[in-house]
Amino acid sequence: MEEILEILEKNSRISDEEIALMLNMDADEVRSIREKLEKENIILAYNTIINWEKTKKETVTALIEVKVTPQRGQGFDKVAERIYKFPEVKSCYLMSGDFDLTVIVEGKSMKEVALFVAQKLAPLESVLSTSTHFVLKKYKAEGTIFEEKEQDDREAVIL
Repeated sequence: MEEILEILEKNSRISDEEIALMLNMDADEVRSIREKLEKENIILAYNTIINWEKTKKETVTALIEVKVTPQRGQGFDKVAERIYKFPEVKSCYLMSGDFDLTVIVEGKSMKEVALFVAQKLAPLESVLSTSTHFVLKKYKAEGTIFEEKEQDDREAVIL
Protein backbone atom coordinates (compact mmCIF):
# COMPACT_ATOMS: atom_id res chain seq x y z
CA MET A 1 0.00 0.00 0.00
CA GLU A 2 2.80 2.47 0.90
CA GLU A 3 4.53 1.73 -2.42
CA ILE A 4 1.36 2.70 -4.31
CA LEU A 5 1.09 5.91 -2.26
CA GLU A 6 4.72 6.81 -2.98
CA ILE A 7 4.21 6.29 -6.72
CA LEU A 8 1.00 8.36 -6.72
CA GLU A 9 2.66 11.12 -4.70
CA LYS A 10 5.26 11.52 -7.46
CA ASN A 11 2.78 11.22 -10.34
CA SER A 12 -0.95 11.26 -9.66
CA ARG A 13 -1.72 10.77 -13.35
CA ILE A 14 -0.11 7.33 -13.52
CA SER A 15 -2.57 4.60 -14.41
CA ASP A 16 -3.43 1.59 -12.29
CA GLU A 17 -2.02 -0.58 -15.08
CA GLU A 18 1.34 1.20 -14.94
CA ILE A 19 1.48 0.88 -11.15
CA ALA A 20 0.61 -2.81 -11.45
CA LEU A 21 3.51 -3.34 -13.87
CA MET A 22 5.93 -1.49 -11.59
CA LEU A 23 4.91 -3.51 -8.53
CA ASN A 24 4.26 -6.85 -10.24
CA MET A 25 0.59 -6.75 -9.23
CA ASP A 26 -2.77 -7.12 -10.94
CA ALA A 27 -4.31 -3.84 -12.20
CA ASP A 28 -7.66 -4.68 -10.57
CA GLU A 29 -5.89 -5.15 -7.23
CA VAL A 30 -4.20 -1.74 -7.59
CA ARG A 31 -7.55 -0.14 -8.51
CA SER A 32 -9.18 -1.72 -5.46
CA ILE A 33 -6.39 -0.49 -3.16
CA ARG A 34 -6.59 3.03 -4.63
CA GLU A 35 -10.38 3.15 -4.13
CA LYS A 36 -9.98 1.94 -0.53
CA LEU A 37 -7.35 4.63 0.13
CA GLU A 38 -9.70 7.29 -1.27
CA LYS A 39 -12.64 6.07 0.85
CA GLU A 40 -10.50 6.09 4.00
CA ASN A 41 -9.34 9.67 3.26
CA ILE A 42 -5.72 8.58 3.03
CA ILE A 43 -5.68 9.91 -0.54
CA LEU A 44 -7.33 13.30 -0.13
CA ALA A 45 -6.88 14.92 -3.55
CA TYR A 46 -4.97 14.78 -6.80
CA ASN A 47 -3.19 18.10 -7.34
CA THR A 48 -1.28 19.68 -10.17
CA ILE A 49 1.76 21.86 -9.49
CA ILE A 50 1.73 24.87 -11.81
CA ASN A 51 4.55 27.32 -12.40
CA TRP A 52 2.35 30.44 -12.51
CA GLU A 53 5.37 32.60 -13.35
CA LYS A 54 5.25 31.14 -16.87
CA THR A 55 1.63 32.23 -17.35
CA LYS A 56 -0.06 35.61 -17.51
CA LYS A 57 -1.84 35.09 -14.19
CA GLU A 58 -0.49 37.33 -11.44
CA THR A 59 -0.29 35.65 -8.03
CA VAL A 60 1.47 36.45 -4.79
CA THR A 61 2.22 33.85 -2.14
CA ALA A 62 2.89 34.71 1.48
CA LEU A 63 3.91 32.68 4.50
CA ILE A 64 2.36 34.12 7.64
CA GLU A 65 3.59 33.26 11.12
CA VAL A 66 0.68 33.48 13.56
CA LYS A 67 0.80 33.52 17.35
CA VAL A 68 -2.52 32.57 18.91
CA THR A 69 -4.13 31.89 22.26
CA PRO A 70 -5.37 28.29 22.25
CA GLN A 71 -9.04 27.93 23.18
CA ARG A 72 -9.94 26.11 26.37
CA GLY A 73 -10.81 22.47 25.73
CA GLN A 74 -10.07 22.73 21.99
CA GLY A 75 -6.44 23.81 21.88
CA PHE A 76 -5.27 25.18 18.56
CA ASP A 77 -7.71 23.18 16.43
CA LYS A 78 -10.67 25.57 16.60
CA VAL A 79 -8.50 28.62 15.85
CA ALA A 80 -6.80 26.80 12.97
CA GLU A 81 -10.20 25.78 11.58
CA ARG A 82 -11.43 29.38 11.54
CA ILE A 83 -8.27 30.38 9.68
CA TYR A 84 -8.08 27.56 7.11
CA LYS A 85 -11.71 28.09 6.07
CA PHE A 86 -10.80 31.42 4.44
CA PRO A 87 -10.55 30.87 0.65
CA GLU A 88 -7.26 32.82 0.51
CA VAL A 89 -5.60 30.21 2.75
CA LYS A 90 -3.88 27.46 0.78
CA SER A 91 -2.23 25.67 3.73
CA CYS A 92 -2.25 25.88 7.52
CA TYR A 93 0.15 24.07 9.87
CA LEU A 94 0.55 23.83 13.65
CA MET A 95 4.20 24.54 14.44
CA SER A 96 6.68 24.17 17.25
CA GLY A 97 8.93 27.10 18.09
CA ASP A 98 8.41 30.85 18.34
CA PHE A 99 4.96 30.94 16.72
CA ASP A 100 1.97 28.60 16.63
CA LEU A 101 0.62 28.44 13.08
CA THR A 102 2.11 28.81 9.64
CA VAL A 103 -0.49 29.99 7.15
CA ILE A 104 0.21 29.98 3.40
CA VAL A 105 -1.91 32.54 1.56
CA GLU A 106 -2.27 33.39 -2.12
CA GLY A 107 -3.62 36.61 -3.58
CA LYS A 108 -3.54 38.69 -6.75
CA SER A 109 -1.19 41.26 -5.23
CA MET A 110 0.81 42.09 -2.11
CA LYS A 111 -1.89 44.62 -1.23
CA GLU A 112 -4.59 41.95 -1.42
CA VAL A 113 -2.61 39.67 0.92
CA ALA A 114 -1.89 42.57 3.29
CA LEU A 115 -5.61 43.43 3.39
CA PHE A 116 -6.45 39.79 4.15
CA VAL A 117 -4.06 39.86 7.10
CA ALA A 118 -5.24 43.26 8.34
CA GLN A 119 -8.99 42.78 7.85
CA LYS A 120 -9.59 39.05 8.33
CA LEU A 121 -6.69 37.27 10.03
CA ALA A 122 -5.27 39.72 12.61
CA PRO A 123 -8.70 40.75 14.02
CA LEU A 124 -9.62 37.15 14.94
CA GLU A 125 -10.22 36.89 18.67
CA SER A 126 -7.47 34.34 19.40
CA VAL A 127 -4.79 35.87 17.15
CA LEU A 128 -2.10 37.64 19.18
CA SER A 129 0.28 38.61 16.35
CA THR A 130 1.21 37.92 12.75
CA SER A 131 4.38 38.20 10.72
CA THR A 132 4.04 38.10 6.94
CA HIS A 133 6.78 36.92 4.59
CA PHE A 134 6.23 37.24 0.83
CA VAL A 135 7.60 34.54 -1.48
CA LEU A 136 9.90 36.20 -4.02
CA LYS A 137 10.72 33.12 -6.09
CA LYS A 138 9.76 29.45 -5.94
CA TYR A 139 12.57 26.99 -6.50
CA LYS A 140 10.88 23.76 -5.42
CA ALA A 141 7.38 22.85 -4.23
CA GLU A 142 5.95 19.48 -3.20
CA GLY A 143 9.15 17.79 -4.38
CA THR A 144 9.04 19.39 -7.83
CA ILE A 145 11.89 21.64 -8.98
CA PHE A 146 10.53 24.63 -10.91
CA GLU A 147 13.46 25.23 -13.24
CA GLU A 148 16.25 22.77 -13.75
CA LYS A 149 19.57 24.38 -14.52
CA GLU A 150 20.79 23.44 -17.96
CA GLN A 151 23.86 21.31 -17.65
CA ASP A 152 26.83 22.22 -19.78
CA ASP A 153 28.00 18.94 -21.30
CA ARG A 154 30.83 20.49 -23.31
CA GLU A 155 34.27 19.17 -22.60
CA ALA A 156 37.01 21.54 -21.57
CA VAL A 157 39.71 21.97 -24.20
CA ILE A 158 43.19 22.74 -22.94
CA LEU A 159 45.67 24.18 -25.45
